[in-house]
Amino acid sequence: MTAATTVVAPVRGNTSGHLPRWAPWAILVGSFLISAAVFAFAGGGSFNVGLWAVVGAVIYVVAIFVISSIAESRRHATDRLMTALVTAAFLVALLPLISLLWTVVSNGISRFDPEFFSFSMRNVVGEGGGAVHAIYGTLLVTLGATIISVPVGLMTSIYLVEYGQGRKLARGITFLVDVMTGIPSIVAGLFIYSVFAILVGPGTRMGIMGSLALSVLMIPTVVRGSEELLRIVPNELREASYALGVPKWLTIMKVVLPTSIAGITTSVMLAISRVIGETAPLLLTLGMVASVNTNMFSGQMATLPVFSYMQAKYPGIPPEAFADRAWAAALTLIAIVMVLNLVARLVAKFFAPKTGR
Repeated sequence: MTAATTVVAPVRGNTSGHLPRWAPWAILVGSFLISAAVFAFAGGGSFNVGLWAVVGAVIYVVAIFVISSIAESRRHATDRLMTALVTAAFLVALLPLISLLWTVVSNGISRFDPEFFSFSMRNVVGEGGGAVHAIYGTLLVTLGATIISVPVGLMTSIYLVEYGQGRKLARGITFLVDVMTGIPSIVAGLFIYSVFAILVGPGTRMGIMGSLALSVLMIPTVVRGSEELLRIVPNELREASYALGVPKWLTIMKVVLPTSIAGITTSVMLAISRVIGETAPLLLTLGMVASVNTNMFSGQMATLPVFSYMQAKYPGIPPEAFADRAWAAALTLIAIVMVLNLVARLVAKFFAPKTGR
């Protein structure tokens, strides 16, 4: 036999150079310096921060693409261009949130004092007073809505995923949930007000009505979020439980729900964040009161969204005091949502199933 010798030519790798790590940052700083110089010479003494940032970002995108195309390769240039565009889109999406937080904090911090959290507006006509009655009302009404919505929404999602696949009832429930997701909040308030006007009497307003109105808005969010999270639980876990002789209901309680508890908790928090700032349905079902009322089944109650709205909509003398209380109420509402989200993360962390030894 004659051994054939095959000569394989070496494959050349990508010999194009690479920009140093500091180069993109240097280009970014240079782009914004050029933008500042343009506005300094052509702006006539006026300097617009927003336009400066936009022009600087455009200069950077063009510059990084051109320089990368020359120094590296077309593939690297395209990658850097897309990275710059995605980063710019993220920053643009972040700007409204930063602006909102800065506005609320800067305007509401002046009334973030002990008096605001320990006094109500009873017998207060000008400066002073607080929102303790609205804080109690917000917590109680939201807690009531959560107690109503979470069991109903979670059991509905369990039925859709575990029992109702392919059934007409499940398809009908899914359609109704999708419809309820788009219901305006004022419609939920009108619905609950109308029901209680028929059952109890016209003009009835109390805390449980507000909880029911908010639960109408919460349930679709809980259902859709929990349903998606239950669907991503691997079927192998269910089958392993069935193979050990565990009944289906116990498999759901001991395997499916603990596996998805972190995501379900996040879904519930999204639903709470969705409704805790609602104003229109609470104006109809709760009304407004200047003193503390913790009875959910008797009398009107105050909540932070309605309190903030009334303070800003109907200012008295001096108007600055009413505006300060409105901003402080908005800041308090944001703080409550942040605390609830932190608690939810801790709950999800401690109750999530352990994946390692």
